Amino acid sequence: MLLGLFLTLYMQAQKTPQPKPGPAPEIKIGKPKTFELSNGLKVLVVENHKLPRVSFSLTVDVAPYVEGNKKGVASLRGRLMGKGSATISKDIFNEEIDFLGANLNFYSDGASGNSLSKYAARILELLADAALHPNFTQEEFKKEKAKFIESLKSEEKSVPATAERVENVLTFGKNHPFGEYVSETTLNNMTLDDIKANYNTYFVPENAYLVIVGDVDFEQVKAKVTAVFSDWTKASAPDLSYSDPKNVPYLQINFIDMPNAVQSEIALVNSVNLKMTDADFFPSIVTNQILGGDFNSYLNMNLREANGWTYGARSSIGYGKYVDKFIASASVRNAVTDSAVVEFVKEIKRIRTEKVTKDKLNDIKAGYIGRFVMNIEKPQTIARYALNIRTENLPDDFYENFIKNINAVTPEDILRVANKYFMIDNMRIIITGKASETISGLEKLKIPVLFFDRFGNPVQ
Repeated sequence: MLLGLFLTLYMQAQKTPQPKPGPAPEIKIGKPKTFELSNGLKVLVVENHKLPRVSFSLTVDVAPYVEGNKKGVASLRGRLMGKGSATISKDIFNEEIDFLGANLNFYSDGASGNSLSKYAARILELLADAALHPNFTQEEFKKEKAKFIESLKSEEKSVPATAERVENVLTFGKNHPFGEYVSETTLNNMTLDDIKANYNTYFVPENAYLVIVGDVDFEQVKAKVTAVFSDWTKASAPDLSYSDPKNVPYLQINFIDMPNAVQSEIALVNSVNLKMTDADFFPSIVTNQILGGDFNSYLNMNLREANGWTYGARSSIGYGKYVDKFIASASVRNAVTDSAVVEFVKEIKRIRTEKVTKDKLNDIKAGYIGRFVMNIEKPQTIARYALNIRTENLPDDFYENFIKNINAVTPEDILRVANKYFMIDNMRIIITGKASETISGLEKLKIPVLFFDRFGNPVQ
C-alpha cells in the first residue's frame, strides 16, 4: 500500500510542471552623497538607518608598481599601520577599540572599520589618526619583519604556496608588479626608511576614497571627515604603466617538481584584459560560472562528481583596470594528474565549441543572481559597489541593471567570449607536484613539457 501511494505521488510530481521563474527583482542600491576635500580625498556617504551601525572603508587607489629587490615593502608597511599612531600608543589604541566593541583594520592600500553608530565619530578619529600619523618605530619594524620572514619559511615546502607563486611569475613575468614575489632576501634588503618612503610616495589622498555606509547624518559626517582628514598632505602617486604580458605561442605543460607533494596542483592559465565597462563583461562572468565558477559547473561536475579526483575544480576570470588572468584549477591525487589534465582541456574545448543548453544557462544565471541579491544586504557590498562605480568609470545605474544584463546573455555570447578569453591554444598548464609519480603519464599526452624551479626559473 505504501509503495502504491509512493508511486502515485511520484507520478503526480512528474506531471506537475516546474514553476516558471518570476520577474527579476527590482534592485535598489543606496546612492552615495559625495564631497571632496581640497587635498583630493573623495568621500562617498550612503545613509542607511535600518541598524544602528556604521562601516568605513578607506581605499588608496594607486596604479600597480614594481618594488624590485625590496619586494614586500608595501605589505610590510601595511602590517605596521594601525599599531597606534604618533599620538596614541599601540596598547591604548587597541584597548579603546575593544572597549567600544568596534573593529579597525589597516592594509597597504587603505583601512576599514565598523562600529555602533553612537561611537562612529570616535572610530573615524582613530582611523584617520592611525592612517595619517602612523607610528613607524624601529622596534615594531624589526618585530613585523621577523614575523613576515617566519611566515615565508613556514611556506617553503607548501605545494599550494609554491604553485601560486610560480603561476604569477610565469603568467606575468618577474618584472611585472603582479609577477614579483616576496622573499627573505627582499625583506632583509629594506629598512625603516624604506617603509616611510613608500608611505610618503604611495599612501596619498589624490586617488583616495573614503566610503561610509550606515546610520549617519550626511552633514554631520561631512563636518567630521573634514575635521580629521583635512591635514592629510596633498600629493599624488606616480602613475606607472607596464607592457601587458604575452601568452605562450602554444599549449604547454609547465612542471615544478615538489618531491614532498602528495597531490598535484593543476592550473590552466592565460592572461586577460577585461574591463567592467567592456561589452564582454557580463557574458564573461556567466561563461566562467558555467565552466568552473558554480558548483554545478562543467569542471566540478566532471573532476569532482563524476570522477572523484578532487574536492573541487574551479575557474575564475579576472577583470578591472589592469591586466589579470583566467585560471582553471584543482588539487588532484598524483596518480590521476595526467587524466585530470585531459579532462580540463576537454571541458575548456567543450565550452568553446558546444552551445550550452538553455536549462543549464538559466540555472547558472538563477544561482548567480540569487547570490547577487543576497549580497546587496551587506554594508561592505554597498561600499564596494559605490567605490567600483567611481574607480572603474561605471555608469551610475550599473548595479541596478546588473540582473538585466546577466539575463541578457545568450548561448551565442558564451561561445564568443569562451573563444576570446579561454585561450586553450595559448595556455600554460602549470603543474606543481611530484615528478617521479606524474611525469611519465604527462609525457604520454603529447603536450610539450617544460620544467621550472620553485621560483619560476627554467631548468632541465
